[in-house]
Amino acid sequence: MLTSIDRLLLVRGVPIFKELRDDFLVRLASIMNEVSYPSGKMIFSQGQEGRSLYIVVAGRVRVHLGDQELATLEKGSCFGEMSLFDAEPRSASVTAISGCDCLVLTQQQLYEAIDETPDIAVNIIRLLSRRIRSQNIKLNELEASVTMPVKN
Repeated sequence: MLTSIDRLLLVRGVPIFKELRDDFLVRLASIMNEVSYPSGKMIFSQGQEGRSLYIVVAGRVRVHLGDQELATLEKGSCFGEMSLFDAEPRSASVTAISGCDCLVLTQQQLYEAIDETPDIAVNIIRLLSRRIRSQNIKLNELEASVTMPVKN
């Protein structure tokens, strides 16, 4: 079980919450549920409906599409945030690599928090924009490498 100070420090380190005031972060951290997953446990699967964001407190998780690994996340990383804003199914699966603990924020908890402090929505939009930009850069680099003429 995390202390309230540990929760605050962890939540403060998450990119989407970085610019929020401490008094808001304390409230947000206090309403999150703490959940543990054993090694090998699938936290959620691609296609599943989701309405929660997760923050890794301890351990590691892998984000994957079937056997293809997309990312490995450790303490302080968040995942599942897209499902907080749309009704679309999960875009990937997440499985615990080792026993891990997560803080979980539900869509309802987040929406209530946004009603009180709209800045959190701006931070989440920034995070998602950065992820899209990063993916666009990777796609552009991939396209450029595929379309480059071969020199003889």
